[in-house]
Amino acid sequence: MAADPDAELMLRVKRGDAAAFAELVEKYKQPVVNVIYRSLRDGTEAEDLAQTVFLQVYKSAHRYQPAAKFTTWLFTIARNLCLNELRRRARHPADSLEATYGDGEEQPARQFEDRQTPSPTAGLLQRELEDKVREAVADLPETQRTAIILCRQEELSYEEIAAVLGCSVSATKSLIHRGRETLKEKLKPYLRTGAWGEAEK
Repeated sequence: MAADPDAELMLRVKRGDAAAFAELVEKYKQPVVNVIYRSLRDGTEAEDLAQTVFLQVYKSAHRYQPAAKFTTWLFTIARNLCLNELRRRARHPADSLEATYGDGEEQPARQFEDRQTPSPTAGLLQRELEDKVREAVADLPETQRTAIILCRQEELSYEEIAAVLGCSVSATKSLIHRGRETLKEKLKPYLRTGAWGEAEK
């Protein structure tokens, strides 16, 4: 994997190089937090789970083989941990509500840097639109949401996304297409009228 410098770093981690691991964490902590946050919508949980992702990366270093790009392996770990957390929430909804809302009052959403979106200095309307886009993405089915996030935010290829999701490239393309169509329909009335709700018939 000479073309993937991150795989080279991970092979150094496998040989016990702590500096290489610190470099990978520094490079990918924010992207991992962003991906997890868009699945869980909980800033504290996203940061905690990102730490778990890198802990698992470190613990699995001795088994690492550069058969795919490092980012494919990394985001597969992140997605699996997200799915585990979503299943736990489904089994214990009361715990999830308490963790999310604290003493019964909704907390403001944590904002994480997203290098793929414009600066919020574009103005109030731009920030509002970005909020609505994030809301619409969060409402997508998990596989569509993950595919869209990895495609748009992390710029992974169809092949890499397929590896993360464990499906074929054609299925990945279909997921992204359906997700984009759903987003278009949800955002259409907002973009046209400023109203947010069901798409007009």
